[in-house]
Amino acid sequence: MSLWLLIAMALDAVFGEPEEIWSRVPHPAVLMGRVVGWFDRSLNTGGPARGRGVLTCAALVFGAYSLGEALAALPGPFAEILVMAILLAQRSLVDHVRAVATGLRQSLAEGRRTVSMIVGRDTAAMDEAAVARAAIESAAENLSDGVTAPAFWFLIGGLPGLLIYKIVNTADSMIGYRTPRHEGFGWASARLDDVMNWIPARLTALLIWLVSGRPGPWREISADARLHRSPNAGWPEAAMARALGVALSGPRAYHGRMQDFPWVHPQGLREIGAAAVEAACAMLWKAWAAGLCVVIVLAWT
Repeated sequence: MSLWLLIAMALDAVFGEPEEIWSRVPHPAVLMGRVVGWFDRSLNTGGPARGRGVLTCAALVFGAYSLGEALAALPGPFAEILVMAILLAQRSLVDHVRAVATGLRQSLAEGRRTVSMIVGRDTAAMDEAAVARAAIESAAENLSDGVTAPAFWFLIGGLPGLLIYKIVNTADSMIGYRTPRHEGFGWASARLDDVMNWIPARLTALLIWLVSGRPGPWREISADARLHRSPNAGWPEAAMARALGVALSGPRAYHGRMQDFPWVHPQGLREIGAAAVEAACAMLWKAWAAGLCVVIVLAWT
């Protein structure tokens, strides 16, 4: 199974998400989003919703498990390699983050536009440093969500494990918010996503820490990670902040309201721009290469 993952990682790194294919047929992640959206429209219809959210989460997990078992039963490793390569997001992540650096070099407005494609916060009033921070934070978090975690769960549970993780992560990104509509309905999906990302988030931080060239004490990353509102996202973000020598997080606007989040690595540089975003892209590839080395060792032991 490690060998299939190794091949899938290489395919993703080389080909990414070819637009000529996914402009014609829906990407599996899009299909997962449609399934989650259907449950949201059909079952989240008002009143106490936590129980219906638990049933939704259970149905999503069962469906993903069943599909994974069916695909894994096909002869040969082709289905496993193909699905894994499609659902990994290393090349796509780097391309999207690098687009922010390119946009910032053109103009602040273009930087805001490109970063708005990868973050959910308000971007209209961002200055250059805020745009760069948002891109770097997205890079760190999505390295965990889009690369480390899928690989981890594939190694643990094969295609069923991979598909369960992806559907849970998709559900969390769509309904796992503490809003009046989704706080109850999305509770189960959000909590299961927290559980499934607990180990991958810390593994991602470890990979960044190991390849950073100036790791510093691990306890400092651990302390910074606990400042984050998420039990998991703070780990790769804290590691990336220290690897690049920049300050991340801090105040930002959501839905027109400023929220005063604490700084991660507050002694790091705050006036950053396109160069810091490019450095984050380089760090993404270094961490990916370290992960690839781990998979190579697993494949040949």
